[in-house]
Amino acid sequence: MKKRENILLDKSFAFAIRIVNLYKFLLAEKKEFVMSKQLLRSGTAVGALVREAQNAESKADFIHKLGIAQKECDESIYWLELLKETEFINQSEFESICGNANELLKILKSSILTVKQNLKK
Repeated sequence: MKKRENILLDKSFAFAIRIVNLYKFLLAEKKEFVMSKQLLRSGTAVGALVREAQNAESKADFIHKLGIAQKECDESIYWLELLKETEFINQSEFESICGNANELLKILKSSILTVKQNLKK
């Protein structure tokens, strides 16, 4: 049987991989240790929380976990903006990875809204 595709799981995992690779680059090439660690924590937390939400104990728990993932995703965007403005990453690097983060944020918001609407029915 073919495993059902889950866009949120797939995209959050791919985002975590990009964050880990950016973290390694910032350490090795830019010698940046503080903001990169914050980005690593928030950026990888998104996928971990999405994974946790898949095993939620209730719809409310599912919404709660995705809500935290949404906050972590938004925090990641903050660290990316700060890294760009302090010239640790360039504009094209920023646009590429921040585009992924914004797409993920939209999917998270939409997922939360859909589950909340379904609860009202």
